[in-house]
Amino acid sequence: MTRLRRTATAAAALAFTAVAVLGFAGAASAHVTVNPKEAAQGGYARVAFRVPNESDTASTTKLEVVLPENAPVGSVSTQPVPGWTVAVEKRKVDPPIEVHGSQISEAVSRITWTAAGDGAIKPGQFQEFGVSMGPLPKVESMVFKTLQTYSDGNVSRWIDEPQPGGAEPEKPAPVLTLTAAAPSASAAPAAVASRDDDEDDDEGDGLAVGLAIAGLVAGLAGLALGGLAFARTRREPVARS
Repeated sequence: MTRLRRTATAAAALAFTAVAVLGFAGAASAHVTVNPKEAAQGGYARVAFRVPNESDTASTTKLEVVLPENAPVGSVSTQPVPGWTVAVEKRKVDPPIEVHGSQISEAVSRITWTAAGDGAIKPGQFQEFGVSMGPLPKVESMVFKTLQTYSDGNVSRWIDEPQPGGAEPEKPAPVLTLTAAAPSASAAPAAVASRDDDEDDDEGDGLAVGLAIAGLVAGLAGLALGGLAFARTRREPVARS
């Protein structure tokens, strides 16, 4: 009985420790993120800023996303979010950004979403704010420093930039990793497809020739057998009655 009681006590302690650790990890990881986390340089991307509500008593009423100054984007549009209004601020850029052959001298610097009515993000909930942007600059990443304001006046400042080889900061900013655009490979697959088609045609032609030869041989064999049978018939005497 004593051993059983000790085992149960140890199991309970282990369970409590696991819950505490998991709970702490869950709380630490509940920050504003950008999804997906990767996009291609030079292209357009549709991303969503995912905002969880970390407060147990207050709701999130405002979200401010600052676009990086070292990576201006020529075209930015926002997706409507029910129960929220959006305001877009711009800044001058020098040199201008080229978008579809046109020179753009302004770029979006900040996007602010504000809850209207009952649209606030309540405790235990999250919301996504969609943005389409491009052409994406030729840099390794875009860091979006973000401010999350609660109904009680508290502000979570997600502005810490990641450090190479370092641990995740306490208040990490959302980061979009940009990868080099893949070279166009349309010509190579076409050539391969053409070669495959040629090989298929050659195989088909070879099969047709083989069948034709086989048919010719069979026909000649049948003709020879027929000739032999006819000759044998002529050599045999006709039975008299």
